[in-house]
Amino acid sequence: MRAPPGFVKARGSAYTRRVLPAPCYIISDAHLGVARRDAELALVEFLRAARRDARSLVINGDLFDFWFEWRSVIPRHGYRVLAEVAAFADAGIPVVWVAGNHDCWGGDFLREDAGVHYTLATWRGEMAGWHARVDHGDGLRGAADRKYRAVRPIMRNPMAIRAFRHLLHPDWASRIALGTSATSRTYSAADNGQGLRDVAFRDLTADPALDLLVFGHSHVPALERAPTGGIYGNAGTWLGDSTYLRVTEEAIALHRHPQGDPIAVEPRRQRG
Repeated sequence: MRAPPGFVKARGSAYTRRVLPAPCYIISDAHLGVARRDAELALVEFLRAARRDARSLVINGDLFDFWFEWRSVIPRHGYRVLAEVAAFADAGIPVVWVAGNHDCWGGDFLREDAGVHYTLATWRGEMAGWHARVDHGDGLRGAADRKYRAVRPIMRNPMAIRAFRHLLHPDWASRIALGTSATSRTYSAADNGQGLRDVAFRDLTADPALDLLVFGHSHVPALERAPTGGIYGNAGTWLGDSTYLRVTEEAIALHRHPQGDPIAVEPRRQRG
């Protein structure tokens, strides 16, 4: 089967959209399920407001601190936020969800019921006219992520997922998963995001055609231009920060909800 117009085949997804119109909003690392109630309500408020302006939305991983789909059961936490995300799709606004290390067990519910383009793969395409790449960022640092890279294949192994689905009651499974990730309430990268920044600058240097490289995961918001002219962006986290990125044809801006003025702005580079 050929991909529909504007879509491309991607690992972990039936098809994912390869062109995202402007303005494109980017959020990451809300960790619903352990996030404070006010952070969740702020995200609902933000999504309702953004839907009046956005033409596309990117969720760059870990919207939930734990997400798993059983045959007829899904986690109850964060349902108001998920309903707002589904409202984007219902309004014809494309939503790309790049899985993180806490919500990499999504499936048919997110794709078919919520209507998002959920993928385990790195997203590459045209975002607001920018040549862009989006990756959650887990496992990309060198020595710092060595232990996690050893565990990650097990976490995403189909047989392990099947065993988790069939051997544990959803209540117990959710309690175990949320209990083992409680540090997400206060987590920020010990290196203050420097490791992912180094990876971003390395990759932007290796691919001069790349205009924009977006990571999440570190919980450290960032917007910085590499020496080659490409830009590294990180939307940060909603765990107390409520930061997000907004991309237009002219520039990318880092914002904090509910303030209107951007924290930082980087214009799109002009190519000869």
